[in-house]
Amino acid sequence: MEISIIGLPKSGKTTVFNILTNGKAETNAFSPAAATPNIGMAKVADDRIDALSNIFRPKKTTYAEVKYIDIALPQKTHDARQGLNDQIIAHIANTDCVIHVVRAFEDENVPHAEGGVDVERDLAATEMELAFFDLGLIDKRIRRINEGNKAVKPAEREAGIKEIAILEEIKTGLEKSVPIREQNLDEDVIKATRHYQFLTSKPLLVLINISEGQIEQVSDIENNLRKSFDHVGSEVIALCGKLEMELSEMKVGDAQEMRDAMGLSESTVNSVISMSYRLLGFISFFTFGPDEVRAWAIAEGTNAQKAAGKIHTDLEKGFIRAEVIRYDKLTEYKTVAEARKHAAVQLEGKNYIIRDGDCVTVLFNI
Repeated sequence: MEISIIGLPKSGKTTVFNILTNGKAETNAFSPAAATPNIGMAKVADDRIDALSNIFRPKKTTYAEVKYIDIALPQKTHDARQGLNDQIIAHIANTDCVIHVVRAFEDENVPHAEGGVDVERDLAATEMELAFFDLGLIDKRIRRINEGNKAVKPAEREAGIKEIAILEEIKTGLEKSVPIREQNLDEDVIKATRHYQFLTSKPLLVLINISEGQIEQVSDIENNLRKSFDHVGSEVIALCGKLEMELSEMKVGDAQEMRDAMGLSESTVNSVISMSYRLLGFISFFTFGPDEVRAWAIAEGTNAQKAAGKIHTDLEKGFIRAEVIRYDKLTEYKTVAEARKHAAVQLEGKNYIIRDGDCVTVLFNI
């Protein structure tokens, strides 16, 4: 899973990146015009991996990982942004999901570029910028199809006409300020246009960066934004970046004690990752044994053969069948042999749909 983190300068975007990845990226002297994006990884905490490792005592335990790309957006100038350059567009386009960090905290030492804090204004401005790119992409493609249709066979011309019709429908929605993720497109249309990598088609997690003084109002802040931003493929979560950064630098026990005292039950990393999984429709399955216990993140609805390919391409090519044990059964019986005695091992073919928590052994032949 790859997730881009975007946000206007001084929104706390890079602070959030550091929290999620345990990184040390510079947060003060970051040049939004030409800086190379920060890239970091975060392990997906999962108690099930820990439990399986305690049973099998493997040489190696591998958690699923999320790759975060911290992308600087250009500063507004006279109420008009400089636009997104090709590098920024490429980085966002190649990720699965977008986290948009929006500033809600007041700090006279960190003045807002627009003269004041306004979450909905900043959110709308960036959404509009992403939509402008998608509209430009659509216009370019329609021009190319029309030019190419002058010298192609009837069948190809018909295909081009159908593609234009799809793009025109999407364009109409964008012109009405409806991101592609909210346009309720048919699955066939989604598949046909996936290669365009439209920016507004990606699931969006709006992360509201609040001050310590706003922590007690977290629920109200989230719910108020949801009232005006309750959209398909989007979610809202609020956090105090400054506080979370301090907690991430503390010992685990001390940090948890402080969280408990402040009523913060779950770490930001876990909350953001869990929300990202839900937005993307991702689940986890596990492979296990004395050498390694490992979690794998896949899209919900993935069949056994495709899931095997996530482990290694040879397993997908030579797939015979999969032995599947539910996590709760494997942790109950402790061994595959004992699970067999209780008929808890399923033999599944390539079309079996992997479920969250499946513990899988792939049988294959190359």
